[in-house]
Amino acid sequence: MTNQRISLFIIAHNEERHIAKCILSAKNLVSEVIVVDAFSTDKTALICRDLGAQVFTRAFDGFTNQKNFALSKVSCGWALNLDADETLSPDLAEEIARVTKNTSFDGFDIPFYNYFLGKKMRFSGLNKEKHLRLVRTEKAAYEGGLVHEGLVVRGPVGRLTNHINHYSYDSIETYFRKFNNYTSLAAGHLHAQGKRFSLISTLVRLPFEFAKRYLLKLGVLDGVRGLMWASFSTFYVFVKYMKLWQLEQEDKK
Repeated sequence: MTNQRISLFIIAHNEERHIAKCILSAKNLVSEVIVVDAFSTDKTALICRDLGAQVFTRAFDGFTNQKNFALSKVSCGWALNLDADETLSPDLAEEIARVTKNTSFDGFDIPFYNYFLGKKMRFSGLNKEKHLRLVRTEKAAYEGGLVHEGLVVRGPVGRLTNHINHYSYDSIETYFRKFNNYTSLAAGHLHAQGKRFSLISTLVRLPFEFAKRYLLKLGVLDGVRGLMWASFSTFYVFVKYMKLWQLEQEDKK
């Protein structure tokens, strides 16, 4: 395994609208592209193969397992992870190429620009987001459960200055298509951990969730999008705990 070559790896399901832009943003940086496709019913796999990616088909059994499988297929010394709705800026691609040539770090946090309904969110708790996305392959693995996977690297971690662009939801319809799956996974994760539903805790939590995003994290300054983000995020919490309650009711039957 060479030290300086970089692999891009992506997990995907029905991402034909976004994945070409994702792969092309890193095309001049990486030596290989690994895509793990969860039996997409659209043209995701075809698009990836046409762009030169290696495509592996695997049933989705949680983000941690899916990403660890993708990471296991990487053959380069450095591994870069992107979601299908994310892209590298040209400046970030240049920065990655530069730092991986000579560094004492084994991984790098990368800051994010988050876009919601086509516009960059300047506040709402989304303006200071960063994630570990670039790692030395042999020192990295994912840990976590069905939903909250975390990339962990054995060694020092630095931070890059340029941003990944995350085009999370281009419409309200897109948001709620993903919403149902994510809330089910989150509820299942809580249930598997032995967490119990509490009506009082839920009632107390909901206004705090809204106030945190809309007021404390200045979502009010993001205009209508800030109001929607705070409201939808609060509703996400509500539905997650209602689904946890439903799982408990099913246990009693």
